[in-house]
Amino acid sequence: MATHSDTIKRGRKFDQVLEGARTIFMRDGFEGASVDDIAREASVSKATLYSYFPDKRLLFGQVSETECRRQADEAFEVLDMDAPPKEVLVEAAWRMVSFITSDFGIAVFKICIAESGRFPNLGQQFYDSGPKLVRERIVVYLKEATKRGELNITDFNFAAEQFLELTKTYIHPRILCGVQLTFSHAELAKIVHGSVEMFLARYGRDLD
Repeated sequence: MATHSDTIKRGRKFDQVLEGARTIFMRDGFEGASVDDIAREASVSKATLYSYFPDKRLLFGQVSETECRRQADEAFEVLDMDAPPKEVLVEAAWRMVSFITSDFGIAVFKICIAESGRFPNLGQQFYDSGPKLVRERIVVYLKEATKRGELNITDFNFAAEQFLELTKTYIHPRILCGVQLTFSHAELAKIVHGSVEMFLARYGRDLD
């Protein structure tokens, strides 16, 4: 079976097309984004755009995957894997809430949810390049910290999922329901530090 990557041609203007598409998708959503607007924003012809992406679904999937991987890489490449759990988890939690509340994070999640019924592969693509990738990187740290005797974890995947869900406390339901889209530093700090404290109360080890 062909995958989305089998149908996408890469070339000189590939990144240019992605950046233009990202701008339009975030502004207009999946359904509202027109090929004409994307081509205009990317400064390419419609023929060039179609030569890279035969349909809009593939283009959105690539935009979502590229941006999620970029943000995941930026979020975790600077974390010190040798640092104590509280320090690493606080930093990771800050990066999570920053992504969740960013314009891109809000828009792409809403688009994937809205279109998952018609295009289930979009949701899978977003999950694989976003939440799943972040979970896998959290697992790497949890294993190292447990090996050092700083944490007491046996089910690393489940513990990572718990930590990531804690970072969504309060903010995610409000965002998805459109009740609140911006949050104060104090609100986010409460979630960050509360998430880490609760996680360490369950999995931390008293090393004093």
